[in-house]
Amino acid sequence: MAANIIEIWLEKILKGRPLEDEQSSICDFSIDEQITALESQGITPNVTPKSQPVLGETVTYIVAAVLLNERNEVLMMQEAKQSCAGKWYLPAGRVEKNENICEAAAREVLEETGLIMHCTTLLVIECAGGTWIRFVVTGTVTGGTLKTPSHADSESLQAKWVFDLNELTLRGKDIIAIVERARIYTNAQKMNDKTWHQEILPVRKEHGSLLLRLVILIKKRSTNRVHVLVSERTAFHLPVCEIHPGKSLHSTLRRFMVELFGAEVAPHRPHGILSVEHDCVNNKDGVCLTMLVAFRAPLEEVPIIGKCVWHETSVGLGEILMLRVGARNSTIPINVIR
Repeated sequence: MAANIIEIWLEKILKGRPLEDEQSSICDFSIDEQITALESQGITPNVTPKSQPVLGETVTYIVAAVLLNERNEVLMMQEAKQSCAGKWYLPAGRVEKNENICEAAAREVLEETGLIMHCTTLLVIECAGGTWIRFVVTGTVTGGTLKTPSHADSESLQAKWVFDLNELTLRGKDIIAIVERARIYTNAQKMNDKTWHQEILPVRKEHGSLLLRLVILIKKRSTNRVHVLVSERTAFHLPVCEIHPGKSLHSTLRRFMVELFGAEVAPHRPHGILSVEHDCVNNKDGVCLTMLVAFRAPLEEVPIIGKCVWHETSVGLGEILMLRVGARNSTIPINVIR
């Protein structure tokens, strides 16, 4: 029975569907436990226990939209804010209270460009520390009227379609790589390139904490079968930890892997994000990122010290999971901004 449930969880994640509510309340490595672990090493933690995500206070979620037309031009807006007035950028801004990621992106596009958008997929996720996350999405324009200088307001001065970003004075060059990825992704979809991820949108599911869920894969040498790590703490579930608000996401991942496998954890590689669960309702401003991680060493050489076991997947599911590991663009990349 447990084996069947685990397979269902993995299939749901791969299809962009939320897990059951009871999964949301389980955490293997809370902030309190991380503080205790740091103090045991003589390190003074820079975060208080029971730190809860509150939008606009303790966490900031940013959205940015990359929209391309049939001529491969990208939709840009000219800033009205005094600090960067006249410069150009992608439609972007903060997620507001009681708003989900796609709603925020659509609102920013409408306010800053005059166009109506429909989100189709996440492209990139960027993190600074554990409390600033930018979700970059793409989609299609379904209506509206492109903003001209005669309709300038506090949101933007105007908007236009641009092919060569070098023609503009940009607010920041960070968007150049994002726009290029959007163009490559769009072309890959037209060519039906199976090495790229399909459409992955944030799953509407509320969370009261900032969580990192791991899908950790390994192959058993004796059978060549794929196994996934399952935590046995309180109930069977995929390993989950709280994202440390004062550390980078990579730091949170490293500490969690040590918690699960010990200080001499074998070489492994994070392969990006499989799903994002988020919905700012009922005063729950958290988010859950599900990350794919794979070990290079075989199962026989990777000891577990946490309350976990390896689950052998079915042959079919194992092959699907390993395709995600083998294809560079099969997950949503997560970039840590330093």
